[in-house]
Amino acid sequence: MNPNPFLGVLYHWTGGLSAASCYIPFRGIRRWSWEIYWFVQGCFSWIVAPLIFASLLVPKLALILHSASATTLFYAWFWGAMWGIGGLLFGLGVRYLGIALGYTIALGFSTAFGTLVPPLFAGQLKAIAGDWAGQAVLLGVAVCLAAIFISGVAGRMKERELAGAIAEEAASPGGRGEFVFGRGILVASFAGIMSACFAYGLAAGKPMSDATRSILISHGRSDLWQSLPALVVVLWGGFTTNALWCGGLLIKNRSAAQFAGRASDTGERIRAKQMALNYAFAAAAGLLWYLQFFFYSMGQTKMGKYDFSSWTLHMAGTILFATLWGTVLHEWRGTSARTKAMGAAGFALLVLSTLVVGYGNYLKSR
Repeated sequence: MNPNPFLGVLYHWTGGLSAASCYIPFRGIRRWSWEIYWFVQGCFSWIVAPLIFASLLVPKLALILHSASATTLFYAWFWGAMWGIGGLLFGLGVRYLGIALGYTIALGFSTAFGTLVPPLFAGQLKAIAGDWAGQAVLLGVAVCLAAIFISGVAGRMKERELAGAIAEEAASPGGRGEFVFGRGILVASFAGIMSACFAYGLAAGKPMSDATRSILISHGRSDLWQSLPALVVVLWGGFTTNALWCGGLLIKNRSAAQFAGRASDTGERIRAKQMALNYAFAAAAGLLWYLQFFFYSMGQTKMGKYDFSSWTLHMAGTILFATLWGTVLHEWRGTSARTKAMGAAGFALLVLSTLVVGYGNYLKSR
């Protein structure tokens, strides 16, 4: 494997673009409950797409999965399931705190824990902190956390300016909204910590990735794909958690008839064209959701010895392109120059953080 940190940064940015774009196809879905389209996209993103991509790019995929130890398979699946819980709690944290504050806390915790805990448990953090290249990587992580905080402040300012007094009343502790600060802080923090478990899942699947690399090299294939079998197992864990949650909602809301095109509230038929569009948009969302981790696994293989920094790059790329999408969709229209400047500062720091982390990995590769 030849490290190329700056190519790795580009892969992580591409993954961030996919992550920031995966919710957009949901805008075209009509007359489906959340649990319906979330389960359909989950089937594509966590079951269908991982198996198709891994089967096409990795020889002897079935043999690799069958040969992996029970311990490796279990912990890769387990951390994937914990990551799935984090994703479910993320939406609840945003509900209690609002988009800006909820995103800031959840992504801040996810960045810190997903980046620093793996080398900490491996006993490598002290050595990393004592190395010049490692210090540059840790500086990039700190810049990323600062960028997330500033982006959250900018988002909160935007919410206040665009929503006005009605939003203030709804978001206040005594208002009619769902703002619950104490509970929201707890949920968003826990969501961020649990969301970081994805990085732990790939770390647990490293023996599988090492075996895959040997097979790829023996077949003259690129070692960029070495993490794809481990990714299959991690995403199985995420699917397990989400499928259980969606199944509970299907029973509670009696909405399963929507799969076959019948509205659960009125019983009338949903038009065939709209059903086809619903499945197509959900599949597109699922594919984009998977591609973020497809490119994440590619970027991780290029980061060299300090590949633990990949999670910071993934988080930074996701927020960076989410900010760009917000600009394209005119979400900042009508805000003050001060708010836009704050958002631009957060954006600039996100770009800077990825460059600093990439440079630190470049120093280590040399």
